[in-house]
Amino acid sequence: MKTEYTRILVDPRGDICWVTIHRPEDRNSIDTVLMKELEQFLREVEKTPARAIVFTGSGETHFIGGADGIEMMQCGPQGARAFSSRIQKLFNRMEASPLILVAAINGFCFGGGFEFAMACDLRVASEEARIGLPEVKVGIIPGGGGTQRLPRLVGMGRAMEMILSGKLYKGREALGAGLVHSVVAPDQLLKEAERILEPILRNPQHALSQAKKAVRASQNTTLAKGLQVESAVFSRCFSHDYFLELMRKQLKEGTLKTTVKLPKWVLEERKKKS
Repeated sequence: MKTEYTRILVDPRGDICWVTIHRPEDRNSIDTVLMKELEQFLREVEKTPARAIVFTGSGETHFIGGADGIEMMQCGPQGARAFSSRIQKLFNRMEASPLILVAAINGFCFGGGFEFAMACDLRVASEEARIGLPEVKVGIIPGGGGTQRLPRLVGMGRAMEMILSGKLYKGREALGAGLVHSVVAPDQLLKEAERILEPILRNPQHALSQAKKAVRASQNTTLAKGLQVESAVFSRCFSHDYFLELMRKQLKEGTLKTTVKLPKWVLEERKKKS
């Protein structure tokens, strides 16, 4: 990475780039500087060999303790709207990344922190995690997409209860409520993130990126438009030779059988350039 960051620690290791949100004295909360650093980081990491990003929080108590309350308390209505727009833009950018994003939730993950986690593709949590959207308890509402993503994640009825009560869910409760994909002991959290990525990263990257795009479309548009997105990204997979070469290999080995007479070009491998 070319950029030196002040609020994140970046550790690229092969297919996975490990990122620690590093504001331990401020509950790892999200401020404008952190938003800018994360946007810059995504631009840079997407140019590297990394195929997935695992996010966790600095220290033992917080994954991300919300959006920065000190910055927000200085906002009037106009400033609050601008802050909400900035954080929503970051989370939209995370969803749009072709890489697979995993939130490894190692502690308190509330408000903007849980909105951050929901913008990731997968969520694993420590048994010590505390997860939820408690904004109403301090007289505001979720402003980073929580009112929109949570109903899509757990359904309207359950999301309404969660947001109106402001309850924080412990690790095992969060799993039962569908907020996370798995829960493990604190010392197993990063291993669990690696474990959940292992079968995913066996698959070709272009297929993962296009599948992610199609699934995300189901959240953001009508069924008819979502199906159009699916067809479009399905077709893009055929600009790669992976599927064709795999089928040729299986035909040659006899693991794929057919009664169809295939055209010659389908069976012939492309001549390699010398």
